[in-house]
Amino acid sequence: MAKPPKKLVPKPAPLGAKPAKKTAVKKRPLQVVMVPDADALSGQVLDALHATIEARKGADPSTSHSAKLMSRGTAKVAQKFGEEAVECVIEAVAGNRTALIAESADVLYHLMVLWADAGVQPAEVWAELERRKGVSGIAEKASRVQKLAIAFGIGSTKIP
Repeated sequence: MAKPPKKLVPKPAPLGAKPAKKTAVKKRPLQVVMVPDADALSGQVLDALHATIEARKGADPSTSHSAKLMSRGTAKVAQKFGEEAVECVIEAVAGNRTALIAESADVLYHLMVLWADAGVQPAEVWAELERRKGVSGIAEKASRVQKLAIAFGIGSTKIP
């Protein structure tokens, strides 16, 4: 038979000792943040999500949300992505961290659906990001504007 646990009783203060001064402790709500390991944070998660969405391309729209989205056409897929992006921005501006995380996941999912619908592979996007590594964002954007101007035969590098 197991012994019952011992009760913890505070030791009494020595005779003649002044009682300890109590200080107010501000209690904050406990926030649990679970951070996955480095592999779960990598592009492998997005690659796996994209593979799942690709597998749902021809699925029954009544059994798959991804299939339902894609069955409605590219314009609706793009519209849904835009709606999710706006919701993400709203939560960011409102300073609602928890909702921002949830909306960010929605944005990434709907971006992946858009990619699958358009035939874009994540590796193509990763390669583009890798190509831009070490290039100033200002310089990279300026080069895109110049390329667009040349492609459209515009004499100026400014987009009208």
